Amino acid sequence: MNITEFFEMSFGQWRSQRSAHHLAFAHFEQVISQINIELLNHEDPEVVEICQTYNIDISTITHPFRMTWEGESDWDDKPLSGKTVLVPVPDPQTNNKGKLLRDQGYAETIPAVGNYHLSEDGIFTLVTAYENAAAEEKIWFVNPNLRFRAATIKTSDGKGVTTASFSSEIRKQGIVNSKQ
Repeated sequence: MNITEFFEMSFGQWRSQRSAHHLAFAHFEQVISQINIELLNHEDPEVVEICQTYNIDISTITHPFRMTWEGESDWDDKPLSGKTVLVPVPDPQTNNKGKLLRDQGYAETIPAVGNYHLSEDGIFTLVTAYENAAAEEKIWFVNPNLRFRAATIKTSDGKGVTTASFSSEIRKQGIVNSKQ
């Protein structure tokens, strides 16, 4: 699998079940959510704005997308929802690593830039440093309609883990790949 295939397989609607261990609070959380991942046009105003924010030439990006989610947590009575726009910028030397620009981060709700790579066995790893934390997320496909995500959030110095989570996601509908 290459990075293009990985992103194309990710588009669609997913039902996610996440278990998270919040070590700082000694708490376990279960989250059920619906995730929608949609391909955006390079000229989409949000994509253009993110590229301008990071001074990135729009011709160097690939597969910009919007991710939206709605869910329920057994820890909080309020429904969970959110959205973020993500813009992959491949490394010109190799197709399977680069930067991922976001208008809103995973560990902190601020704009963020992460570094990604796709290993030979198809595991997408994203590492993002924030002001007060660092996040590492791994995503891989078992088949085109089932994917797993494992994430850790660490202290900014990288020495302590504050949260560890695992998600299984089943495709509800969407494009499995561009050949269909």
